[in-house]
Amino acid sequence: MASHRKSRPTGTRVAGIRTPALATAALTSVALLSQSANAAPEADDKPSLEEVEKKVDDLYRQAESATDKYNAAKEKTAKQRKRVDTLLDDVAQRTQKLNEAREELGSFASAQYRTGAAAPDTATFLLADTPQDYFDQTQLMDRMTGRQKVAVDDYVTQQSETMKKRREATESLATLTDSQDGLRTAKATVQRKLAAARELMSTLTAEEKARLAAIEKEKRAEAARKADELARQQAARQKAQDEAAQQQDGGSSSSGSADSGSSSSTPPADSSYATKADKALAFARAQIGKPYVWGAVGPGSYDCSGLTQAAWKAAGVTLPRTTYDQVNAGTTVPLSQARPGDLVFFYDDVTHVGIYIGNGMMIHAPKPGTYVREESIFYDGESAIHSVVRPA
Repeated sequence: MASHRKSRPTGTRVAGIRTPALATAALTSVALLSQSANAAPEADDKPSLEEVEKKVDDLYRQAESATDKYNAAKEKTAKQRKRVDTLLDDVAQRTQKLNEAREELGSFASAQYRTGAAAPDTATFLLADTPQDYFDQTQLMDRMTGRQKVAVDDYVTQQSETMKKRREATESLATLTDSQDGLRTAKATVQRKLAAARELMSTLTAEEKARLAAIEKEKRAEAARKADELARQQAARQKAQDEAAQQQDGGSSSSGSADSGSSSSTPPADSSYATKADKALAFARAQIGKPYVWGAVGPGSYDCSGLTQAAWKAAGVTLPRTTYDQVNAGTTVPLSQARPGDLVFFYDDVTHVGIYIGNGMMIHAPKPGTYVREESIFYDGESAIHSVVRPA
């Protein structure tokens, strides 16, 4: 039988298909162009070093914001847990008193049973679901002695108060559960932001990391220059104030007593603040080198508001836990009038804080992976500064 297959043309096989020789070059060119086209978007999709830096900084800031929410949720949960514990203790004590009142009534019931007097009525009272159920039984009240009525009144009062406290405890337990849920959510958000920042940094090559370090060094140098400029402005302002004070003192008296009067005219609050600020700064300096850990309040590690809270606590001043509460815990002053001990807050959402040490510098706990350190308040640019607050 003759074969019906047609003869195959000669040519070159490409990807399993035999093609005419003249088309080989064209197909090869198409394949190369296709490869180039596919490769181009990959190169374009990779973010620039500046974009990576901005994204990492944004993630750390978001983590700090989430940390403040975590700190607030943690504080709320602790307070709610304390309230629940207090209520449960109260319920336990009231339940004990209720049982004692019930036992006393039970003794009356037993005595009545032995004498055959009104035992069923007393038993009905003891089994009543609510105090009102009992009050409806007016005939029983009329037949009780004075001592019995006192015992009944005590039982009814204890039952009513115990039921009330049990309801409060139940409601507080529900609130505590909500607070714990908020705490877990905030914690998960912080961990997610930090993980994203670490993952993004891990994509950089050694050369890119070196370039990023150089950019960071340049930023620190610029921040130091701004700090020096602020220090000069503050020194000039202080000098002008001192000269004005000297002229005023010279005009009032040329004797040594004038100097004495000048000292006594210094506002006591000023002196008091300086004393407290010195204590706060001494504490903050002693923490330099300790690691930043989100949610930490010492003594081995701190987050930013944990450090400022602990520093001012050492000076006898109680500050709230979070940055957005600390920013309202004092008097706002212009940056040009910042004094050592003042709190410097950053960003529109008030997610970072440091303690001012003078000359445009502060001590702060910067971010995860860093340590408590001295740094220019312009470390992230002048526009990042939100406000300066004098806490005491």
